[in-house]
Amino acid sequence: MFETLSSATQAGRKSGRTMKMIPAAARATRAILAAALTSLLFVALPAMPAVSAPANPSGLPLPRFVTTRSTPINVRVGPGTKYDVAWVYVKAGTPVEIIQEFDTWRKIRDADGSEGWLHQNLLVGNRAGIVAPWKAEGEQVALLRGPAEDSGVRAYLTSKFRVDIKECDGTWCEVVATSHAAGANAQAFDGYLHQAELWGVYKDEKFD
Repeated sequence: MFETLSSATQAGRKSGRTMKMIPAAARATRAILAAALTSLLFVALPAMPAVSAPANPSGLPLPRFVTTRSTPINVRVGPGTKYDVAWVYVKAGTPVEIIQEFDTWRKIRDADGSEGWLHQNLLVGNRAGIVAPWKAEGEQVALLRGPAEDSGVRAYLTSKFRVDIKECDGTWCEVVATSHAAGANAQAFDGYLHQAELWGVYKDEKFD
């Protein structure tokens, strides 16, 4: 063994290079440090964010509330004009809930729970609501002057009365109730309703 090392040393001297023998323990230590450094580099590199396609054609959240744009509007049983008409909306500004999308068609649900399809061009993002449609016909709900129980009553609205929603804070909604009594001019009343008393806005939803 000593002769082999000596020969190698002499060969190195003849070639002009100095050969240095590295002990096995040192080589193992260097290998461990190199592996640790490589692992550290992999950990330090930021992970690339996952890119996923929108869950629906519009890229907007589902479900969501909108209103009808014009009148009359044919609600169809399927996403296309080839499908039969299920019913007709005769008033613009009716609040509906979009629950599904297919290309340019939107599946909607109304306050009665009926479902059908409308083209996206027949809908607009304005917000409106129906006052407590789950209550008995003719039952009244107080439209308050402010977002507090003791703020005073502005008017009384019957169940299923339509209102325009200006903003909601998660508890109260500021609305405009417009009366269209036969033979009289329209009257608009601004006021506040409990958010829980409106169909057309989600629980704890906030917007202005």
